Amino acid sequence: MTIKLVAIDMDATLLNSQQEITLLTKQAIAQALKQGVKIVLCSGRPLAGILPYARQLGIDGSQQYIITYNGGVIQTATGQLIQEHMLTAADFEPLSQFSAQHQVHFNVLDNQSHVYTLDHEVNFYTLMQASEMQAGITILDPSDLPIQFPLAKAVLTGEKKQIDQIEPLLGAEFGQKHSIVRSMPIMLEVAHSLATKGRALRDLAEELDFALDEVMAIGDELNDYTMFQTAGTAVVMKNGNPKMKAIADYMTEDNDHDGVAHALEKFVLR
Repeated sequence: MTIKLVAIDMDATLLNSQQEITLLTKQAIAQALKQGVKIVLCSGRPLAGILPYARQLGIDGSQQYIITYNGGVIQTATGQLIQEHMLTAADFEPLSQFSAQHQVHFNVLDNQSHVYTLDHEVNFYTLMQASEMQAGITILDPSDLPIQFPLAKAVLTGEKKQIDQIEPLLGAEFGQKHSIVRSMPIMLEVAHSLATKGRALRDLAEELDFALDEVMAIGDELNDYTMFQTAGTAVVMKNGNPKMKAIADYMTEDNDHDGVAHALEKFVLR
């Protein structure tokens, strides 16, 4: 089956350790686009944190697509909304209270790429997250509650040991209602129950009238799990999570050795 759409995770997949796209990867993606293949960047980042890289790759115009917020939003490369699944404003306070109770840092993102937190001592991971996503941070006071806007996702960050401890507790309390993914060892993300990369990929393929056998996904971490379950071909990075390697169809090189380019050369380029 010919691959017509390739969904590519960004951090530790498309981007190397220096947060750059290697020359070989740029060349392989350019060739795939020239063949008419849809290259869909699929990330937990908001649009503002993806567009600079999409432009480097020549992914632009109303016929190219980007999946943001781990599947919460599907947009064209021009920003036109195709589909979104958001948390409600009412979800903020229970999640904030859970985070305070378990002493982990907590922030939320709106659909305009902005970060909000009640933590007056913003931790390193939140600053790193905002920097990577090119997002501003607003520190809220209790007097600002209740908030009045929908949420793209909520993010809990801390040391790996802390996140290991609270992950099952978060799932027990919120997992029936929300999607919860561990996007990094130090980060848990909470979103609408339908906001998964796999669901978004399935919906976009249907929108484009592509069979799932014509879809390939490349990723590394557990927030790519549903994407691997959905795509006809699942490619994991050599630097990927062992659980992802267990369900992948193929393992490519790591993100510092042109793994995305090698995968495209094997499965897509003619």
